[in-house]
Amino acid sequence: MKKFISRNRRFIAITLMMMPVAIWLILLRYLPMGGAIIAFQDYRPFPANPTLLNNILNSRFVGLENFRFIFATDRAWIMIRNTLLYNAVFIVLTTTVSIAVAICLSEIRIKFFAKLYQTLLFYPFFISWVVAGYFVFAFLDPTFGLLSDVRNWYLDPTGWPVILTSANLWKNLGFNTVIYLAAITSINRDMYEAAALDGASKWKQVWVITIPTIKPMIIILFILAVGRIFNADFGLFWNIPQNMGPLQSVTEVIDTYVFRVMQANIAGAMGMATAAGLFQNVVGFICIMGANAIVRKLDKENALF
Repeated sequence: MKKFISRNRRFIAITLMMMPVAIWLILLRYLPMGGAIIAFQDYRPFPANPTLLNNILNSRFVGLENFRFIFATDRAWIMIRNTLLYNAVFIVLTTTVSIAVAICLSEIRIKFFAKLYQTLLFYPFFISWVVAGYFVFAFLDPTFGLLSDVRNWYLDPTGWPVILTSANLWKNLGFNTVIYLAAITSINRDMYEAAALDGASKWKQVWVITIPTIKPMIIILFILAVGRIFNADFGLFWNIPQNMGPLQSVTEVIDTYVFRVMQANIAGAMGMATAAGLFQNVVGFICIMGANAIVRKLDKENALF
């Protein structure tokens, strides 16, 4: 045993460090996957023994019936369109702006201002969407809002794609910027000095050194983001528009629609909600595999797997 420990000291240390995360993944990510069977059942609680296992064992199997409510409704096209288009815009805009801001922050040589700007950018990430919704309401309230004289924003859906996109960028920009900034700061500064001696401008240095160096990080984050293209940020689409009915044509996404079904307490709503979640995750998995296959075809070294 002593010989084994001495020979595998590093392996044992790393394994012990990983154990809490592994246990967390098993308990909170893998075990709940068994509940996906509810997506194929008319799940109902049984008063005599309302435990989850008893409800699953005694609920009627309905096949793919629960998946119909996602596509059978007259709002199916609207919520799927909104989910896909918003996420596509979020991925492209957040990625490009985060990289640009990270490059700008990496050029700040005064540490106080660099840390200050990073803190100011990162702080909104910790703010709840509930609180952020009241911030937006303070600006757009038709009676007392700062922009109340312009129009009644909560009755006019025209400007809400821009409002939601801006709110998402404001909240998530700092988190993504910090990731890219960490990758940029790991680049050897001698490469920039050599490029400057050769007459390369700052713009040229970014294109020749910075972007190619952080390209693996960009690709990994892009693939992971594509995997969630069918999952909308519920807090954003529910709290920012204040759940206003007239705005549903541009704010309704799959997650908010499922929540409305649950609120209405429709019979079998639990099975419908589980079916929607299963559908989102299966499509997300397919998107990840597809995006990674494309990347592997174009640049095998930077593929996720």
